[in-house]
Amino acid sequence: MQPPRWPQLLGDWAATPIASLVIGLVFLAYLWMAWRCTPDGGRWSAFRLLAAAGAVLSLVLAINSPLAVYGANLFWAHMLVHLLMVMVVPVLVVAAQPIKLAHSCFPRPVDAVVSSRPFRFVTHPAFTVPLYAITIVGTHLTGFPQLMVTHMWIHDLELILYFVSGYLLFLPLVGDEMTGRRLPHPMRFGLLAICMLPDTVVGVALMMTGTVLAPGFADSRMGWGPSALTDQNAAGAIMWVGGDGLMMLLMLVVAREWIATRDGSMGGWLDGIRQRETIGTTPDADRPDGAGIDADDAALAAYNAKLAALHGLSTDAGEQSSDRPATGDEEET
Repeated sequence: MQPPRWPQLLGDWAATPIASLVIGLVFLAYLWMAWRCTPDGGRWSAFRLLAAAGAVLSLVLAINSPLAVYGANLFWAHMLVHLLMVMVVPVLVVAAQPIKLAHSCFPRPVDAVVSSRPFRFVTHPAFTVPLYAITIVGTHLTGFPQLMVTHMWIHDLELILYFVSGYLLFLPLVGDEMTGRRLPHPMRFGLLAICMLPDTVVGVALMMTGTVLAPGFADSRMGWGPSALTDQNAAGAIMWVGGDGLMMLLMLVVAREWIATRDGSMGGWLDGIRQRETIGTTPDADRPDGAGIDADDAALAAYNAKLAALHGLSTDAGEQSSDRPATGDEEET
C-alpha cells in the first residue's frame, strides 16, 4: 500500500455496504421509536438522540474512515479503532438508552428479555468483567494480532467482539439504561477501576517489549512508516493513556451521579452483611428498601442497645437507678 499523503489521505475511505446498511437500518428504527413511542407521551431526550448519532459517527470512523483504512498498516491506528469500538461506541449506545426506548414501544417482549436468565447472566459483572479483560489481553498479547492483520474476516470478528464485550461491560455500570438490575454507585466505581488493569497491562507490555508481536503491519507497508517495534510501542502508549484516560472519565461520571443521588447504599447483599455484623440482625425481606440501618429507627435503637450491653450497662437498669431515692451513704459520698 502507498504511504498516506496529506491531504489526499482524507479521501481514503473504505466501503462496507453490508455493515453500513445494518447501521443505517438500526439508526432509522431508533429514530422511529423516538418519534412514535416515547415514554409517558413526552418527547425523547435530545441528549439521547445526540448520543445515538455520536455512536453512529464513531462507528463510521472505526470501519470506514482513513483511520480504518490505514489501521491495516499501522498498529497505532488500529489501536485507536480498538478504543472506539470497545469504549466510545458502547458508552454512547448505553447513553442513548435503546432498551428503555424499545420498552416504551414493546413492553412485554422487552420485559421478557430483560428478566430472562441468559440476559441477566451476560450482563452480570461476574461475566462481563472477565470477558472484557480476556478480550483486551487475548487480542493484543498473543499471536492474535498477526492472525488479525493477515485475515480480514478475523479482523471483522474482532471489531464485533470489542463492541459486544464493551457494551455488556458498560450496560449496568454507566447511566441508567434498563437492565433488570441496579448496581450501587460504589460498586460501579470500583468495577470501572478494576477494568483499568487490563488496559494498563496491555499498554505497558506493548511499550516495554522488544519483540514484534504482529510483523504483518510493517510488512504491508512496503518500507514506509515507522519501524515495526516503534509502531507497536506507540500502540501501547495509546492503549495505556487512552484506555485508562477514558475509563477514568467514566469513573468521574459515576462519581458525579453518586454524589448527586447521595446514594450511601452498598447494595442489598453488602448492606445485609453490614447490618448483621453491626447489630446482629438481618434486613426485613418484606421491605423493598431492605431495612438498612441508616434509614431504620428500630435498627438504630437496637444498635444503641448493643453498645450499652458492650459497656456492661442496661437501659432499664439505668432508668431504675435514676428513679431510686438517694441514701445517706450516697449523699455522704
